[in-house]
Formats: sequence, C-alpha cells, structure tokens
Amino acid sequence: MVNKMNGGSLDITAQNIARLKELFPEILTDGEKIDFDMLKTVLGEAVETEQERYQFTWHGKQKMIAGSQQPSKGTLRPVPEKSKNFYTTENLYIEGDNLEVLKILQKSYNGKVKIIYIDPPYNTGKDFVYKDNFKDGVQNYLEQTGQVDAEGNRLSTNTESNGRFHTDWLNMIYARLKLARNLLTDDGVIFISIDDGENANLIKVCNEIFGENCFVSSAIWRSSDNSNNDAKQFSSDHNYTLIYSKKPLWQPKKQFDSDKQQHFKNPDNDPNGPYFDGNPLNSPNYRENLIYDVISPTGYSIKPPKNGWRWSKETLNKKIETGEIKFTNDGKKFKRRTYLKDMKGLPPSSLWINLDKTGHNRQAKYELLQILPENVFDTPKPTKLIKYIIGLVESNEDAIILDFFGGSGTTADAIMQMNAEDGGRRKFILVQLPEDLDESSQKAANDKKVILENAIRLCDGLNVEHKLSEIARERINRAGEKVKAELKEKHQQVGLLDENTVDPDSLDIGFKVLKLDSSNIREWNVDFENLEDTLDLYETPFVEGRSEMDIVYEIMLKQGIELTYPIDTFEVNGQTIYDIAFGSLFICLSKEITPDIAKAIIVRREEHGTETSSVIFSDAGFGDDSDKLNCIEILKDAGYPEDNLLTI
Repeated sequence: MVNKMNGGSLDITAQNIARLKELFPEILTDGEKIDFDMLKTVLGEAVETEQERYQFTWHGKQKMIAGSQQPSKGTLRPVPEKSKNFYTTENLYIEGDNLEVLKILQKSYNGKVKIIYIDPPYNTGKDFVYKDNFKDGVQNYLEQTGQVDAEGNRLSTNTESNGRFHTDWLNMIYARLKLARNLLTDDGVIFISIDDGENANLIKVCNEIFGENCFVSSAIWRSSDNSNNDAKQFSSDHNYTLIYSKKPLWQPKKQFDSDKQQHFKNPDNDPNGPYFDGNPLNSPNYRENLIYDVISPTGYSIKPPKNGWRWSKETLNKKIETGEIKFTNDGKKFKRRTYLKDMKGLPPSSLWINLDKTGHNRQAKYELLQILPENVFDTPKPTKLIKYIIGLVESNEDAIILDFFGGSGTTADAIMQMNAEDGGRRKFILVQLPEDLDESSQKAANDKKVILENAIRLCDGLNVEHKLSEIARERINRAGEKVKAELKEKHQQVGLLDENTVDPDSLDIGFKVLKLDSSNIREWNVDFENLEDTLDLYETPFVEGRSEMDIVYEIMLKQGIELTYPIDTFEVNGQTIYDIAFGSLFICLSKEITPDIAKAIIVRREEHGTETSSVIFSDAGFGDDSDKLNCIEILKDAGYPEDNLLTI
C-alpha cells in the first residue's frame, strides 16, 4: 500500500489537538474526541469559570483565530529569472500575502528562525490593511493583487472613519504573529517596530500570543534627529520596538560601549587596571547564614542589612583576600571593586537614543537614495537600527532572520552588511506583498502620490511590473553589489587577506525569489464534490503551465524541507530524478517510472550515506499497478519504511 501525499500546509489545529492528547490522555473519549469537562477537571484551578473576567477581545477575533489555523492550499513557485544566484544562495525573497506565506512555511521552518524583525503598518489611516479572507486565502490574495479576473476585496486604507479602525488592524496583526511564533527557535526573539497609535494594543496581543512572561522590553527608539516645529502638540520624535522571546528568561547580548568605559578609572594604580567601586549588593531574600557582622581591619564592626549580605561569610572573606572587596581608610564601610578587564558587558538599555548606533529616519532616506536615486519609499528604516537589533542576540552569526513585512528591503541590506563586516553566514527570508503601484497611486494623497509615481517610473526603467515588491527586490540587488564592491575596495587598500578580513567571493549577496500561487497539483487545489471524476478527465494531476521545478518546490514545502537546500538531478533511461538535500528526498515526476529508477535511487542514497530518506513518485507515471508494486517492493527491501514512500 503506497500512501498518497498530503497536499495541505501544516494543520495547526490538528497539531494542537495532538499535543493536548499527548499531555492529557485521560481527556480522550469515544471516537478519539476531546472531553472538555475532563480537561477542565485536569486543569483544576487554572480554569476560569467566572463570566466576568479580564480579557482582550474585539469583533471577529474568534473567527480570525480559527481562520489563521486553517491549512493553506497554496504554494511558493520559484522564479529563477528574477532571482540572483538562484542555485547557490541561502536567502529567500517571497512575493505574496504574508499570512498565507507564514502558513506555507510552517513545516519547512518550524522552530528554525532565530530572529524576526517586522515593521508592520502603523494604522495611521494612510496605511494599507490586508483584507483577509480565511475561507480561501490564496484566491483572496490573487484577487487582491489583480492576478485573476474577479471582483474581490482589494487592499484599502484603514481610515479612522471606518468603525472598525482598530479591529481590522488587530485581526491583521494577530493572525500573523500567531503563525510567526511557531517559526522561532526556542532561544528565538521577535522585534516589532510600532508607534503610539497601536503600541498599547500590540502589547496586549503579544502578551496573549507569546505570554507576559516572555515580554522582554518596549524599547524607545529615537527615530528623528530633530524636532518638528510645526507639531500641534508634541513633536513625535520616537517609535517603539517591542521585544518578545519564544521562551521565558531570554537574555540579550551584553553591551559595553566606550561611553560606559569612562566610569572605570585607576587613581591608586591598581595592578589589575581600571576599576569601578560600587556598594556590595544586599541579599534579595533573607537567609540566616547571610546575617553576620563584618569586622574591618581597623576593628570596626559593620552591621548587615535587613536581609543579610549577598554572600556567605566564607565567600566574603575570599573576596577580601583577592582585593575585590576594599575597605575605606576609617574601616567603617567597604565597597566591591569591579575591574574593566573582567567585564563581559552590561545589559543593553531600553532607551535607543544614540543616533550613531541606531540611526534615524532621515538617515534612512539618504542611505536609500544612494542605492536608488529615485525617492520611492516614504518611511524606510535605517540599516543601523536593524544591525543593532540583530547584535542584541547572542550567537547570531548563522541565524535565519525573517522579516515578513519586507518593505524597502532594509533587513536584507543590513544582514549583508553584517556578514561583510564579521564573516557571518546570516540568512534572510523577506516577504512582501506585490502591491499594485498604479492602483495605489490613484488613491494616494499628493505627497505619497509623488513617491509612487517615482516608483512607477523606476519600474518602467527596469522593465518590470509596477509592483512594490519589484522595487524592493532591486534595492536588495543593488545593496548587495554595493556591499561587495566596498569589501573589495577595502581588500585592495589593506592588501593580503588575514583572519580579520572577509573574502568578498564568499559573501552571499544572492536571493532566491519565490511567489505565492495556487497549488500545482489539481487535487490539492480544489474542493469539488465530484473530485475523483473531475480528475479522471486529465492525463496528469499537475496544473497546466506549471514546471517540474514548481512541483518539486511544493513537495519540499509539504515535506518540511528548507527551500535553500541543494537540488541535484540525475537521469535513468532518459527520465529525470530530483535528489534533494543530499538524498533526504528523491522525486520522480516522469511519465515512465520503472524499477530501474527505484534501483538507481537506492544506489544514490548509499553514495550519500543518508540514513533517513523519502521517495515521491507521480502516480500517473506508472504503466500499471505491477510497475508501481515492483518499485515499492524494491525500495522497501532496501530499508525504506512504507511511510516514506509516497505518490501524488
């Protein structure tokens, strides 16, 4: 018996139910259903039974949550002609509605993204809001972006005159953050830029999704280098960056800036170098062994604080012997001496006001104009801000970094810069809606219209569609070339390579473009009542006009394989077999599948030395059931589990 491959993205609802069943097997009742009364009993005091309770809710919230967990029927199709270094790059640039894209990425990138940074619409009344249709998100997306002839919901401005001004925005952001959390590693963290308009609501949303115990900080970023003299009340010179971790007690990387080093001095020529004298910390909790008098060298008895000293008597005496604890000349006090040489850094401040470190909005505009002389983005973020944010995360050098509101592409630019500076191998995944610039220009106010018209002219010059995603893609392309050129120039000035310089040829400035679309496989793409009869009308289950590579990438997503893993091919009797991720997955979509193909797959797997492998065949490729059975038996005899042998 060969299994048919499941065509949906990860079913989050089914996954959550399975986790409940695993944690509490006693809640299962007839037909493997959940007995919620038993679940309440098991949870005991944790269950809220009062009708009046503290909660954050709005119109459509339950429908939105249920819809966000519905598996997507869409896929991501590779676009090599728009990509850069398509076959070697480990970066992804995805054109599509980020809600559907996040659903589709659930299998391949679940628990693999270390850093998420997003700069979502601020809900000012001029921002575009995604009109989600949870019944069929891909179809809704195609209608929104004008890719099909249908009258569907278009992107629209969420004006304050709309009675659901906050509601629409909350439904939009909640669904996406709920899906994004699944992609974070256990030590992962998300950074969200926001302004005063939705900051309070966003904190409540994040507390619900990530948990209040995973709140790290609401950092204040000084976004303007000068105040607005025309402001009616206060000049708004800052934005917020909300920071939440996947797990509680996440620790940011310690910071030790030059301005903090000035507090360390050496007036008495201590051989250990500059130091800072501070009072020893009192114990936060009372413990009997911490209550004792400290006798100074002058014989003075120093009484303990209320909860006692921070250390036991034995530990304190050792610190006195090593010189870490110093008494005053009169012997009535003592201080703890902290040496600069022993410092690993200090917790970063939540006040980001150093413009040299985190940049500002005007700088971001100038920075972008150096790459795209046309003024085509109104509110880009500076790369300094993104670099600072990434630098707050420990061991980020090989991190996958996701930005699903890709905007102008600043995140990609910042990551390539950081890799050029320290030799890191950070990888980015950017997602951007291909917003129609012509339609947006028609609706825009005068100041915004000028920017959009510049973008349209730039698209004409590049001979590309009038889409925002095309402009961002060009920015990333030019930014990568600029980073590499500057690195080469540095090498020419410095001379020979040493351990502190990065080889320009090793720098990954490419990106693999993929676009959201409906499934390539007919039976995964429709909900006909007479599905089997309908499919019998076709010679192949594949949608007309789709390439084998389209189908290969869709299978990779369904199987949970990262989209940057290598894809190799080999032939048997003129038929192509795809070898994915060094033998982790073999795909054959040929119309003439024979036992020779199965035998060749086994040889290839043994060459790789791959222990766990799967094989997927096109069901229409077998001449008859006998050929299919022979291929399956050959693979099973070679050690393939039946669950790893699939057909589509």
